[in-house]
Amino acid sequence: MTDVDADIEAARAEWLAGAPARSPEVEQARFAGGVPDADALELADINPFNPHLFREDRWHDHFARLRSEDPVHVNELASAGRYWSITTWDAIREAEADWRSFSSEPSIVLGPPIGTPLPKAIDQIGSFISMDPPEHERQRITVRRSTTPAANKLVEPLIRQRVGDVLDGLPVGNTFNWVQHVSVELTGMMLATLFGIPLEDRSKLLRWSDVATTIPEPGGLVESTAQRRAEFAEMLEYFDVLWEKRRAEPGDDLISMLAHGEATRHMTPLQQVGNLMLLIIGGNDTTRNTMSGSVFAFNEFPEQFAAMRADPTLVDNLPHEIIRWQTPLAYMRRTATADCEFRGRHIKRHDQVLLWYVSANRDATVFDDPDRFDLGRRNANRHLSFGTGIHYCMGARLAELQIKVLWEEILQRNMRVELQAAPTRTFSSFIHGYVDVPVRVIR
Repeated sequence: MTDVDADIEAARAEWLAGAPARSPEVEQARFAGGVPDADALELADINPFNPHLFREDRWHDHFARLRSEDPVHVNELASAGRYWSITTWDAIREAEADWRSFSSEPSIVLGPPIGTPLPKAIDQIGSFISMDPPEHERQRITVRRSTTPAANKLVEPLIRQRVGDVLDGLPVGNTFNWVQHVSVELTGMMLATLFGIPLEDRSKLLRWSDVATTIPEPGGLVESTAQRRAEFAEMLEYFDVLWEKRRAEPGDDLISMLAHGEATRHMTPLQQVGNLMLLIIGGNDTTRNTMSGSVFAFNEFPEQFAAMRADPTLVDNLPHEIIRWQTPLAYMRRTATADCEFRGRHIKRHDQVLLWYVSANRDATVFDDPDRFDLGRRNANRHLSFGTGIHYCMGARLAELQIKVLWEEILQRNMRVELQAAPTRTFSSFIHGYVDVPVRVIR
């Protein structure tokens, strides 16, 4: 057995052995649905991390109240300790810019308090999004060329062809789930291309992305943490094989770039998987849920679709506005590196700080009538869905391109996508998305 094989076996054993008994996700999942309205709660009792708020699509008023009354808001959870919610556009930009005070290490999602013992396989999984300079930039630059304007221009014909094929194959006149038939298909094929894997394996990438971002619950996509760890063990094996193949025979794909990059080629298997999962989730959940959200938005605001049909140039602003309106990743976490004062609040060292992009993008001091989906919005590109500063999403232009091409092809086919029932939303306070968007296509 090689050293790498031994690492994989150790990682598999530790995943299966278990994690801390309680996680913030599990704690929040125990909260009953039907969270009281924001105006029925004491300010201190508003807890924006509760995933029921997002599954029930009732988060708007809770964040509106925090922006108005307590834009740097503290909560405390038994399994996460103190965490702060920063909810206004300008405060988030200020915190994001100060990476020395608010570090991306060790994680971008709310987790156990700093110092909590974790199994090695969990503790050592990391990615460059969970790093600060200079190592962050050294690893990020390794894969940056995959999403440059030149790279996007080369891949656009393939995106357009695949979009056309998917749209032409839809069951016209029958109700179907847009998420699975369109959003998942298109993002899955794009991921397979970026990773240089067979198209038939795209379902593996999508599955692992969903498993990584879903809260385990009975009857859910993942029913237990044990099931999640077992599937992660399979993922470790799959990527280890690919990594070794790309080391021997590199191609023009993300795995090859990482396997041969100066800053990434000597990573451990767990570090390899951390970066690969970052790229999978970044390419899957964000674009997929924005594609699905665009259908919901046009049904909520049908005059906007009529305006776009009358003036197809409005599709140019569509990616900015729908990414603002949907905000596919609700927040990013930072960790305070020392006691500090921020906007009049005393934040302690090791406190977790959540930058709620989903709230900033509805900040009325920046966006007029922010809850409205408006293709004519002149400053839609000021949204924070891609973050800001050193962690600005490197795949932003590729995501925008895919969304734009999708609706250009819908317009070209003179299609109308009609919502047939209320969508089912993701049970997560991190991934702001959809499980089922039942629609019918009319030509």
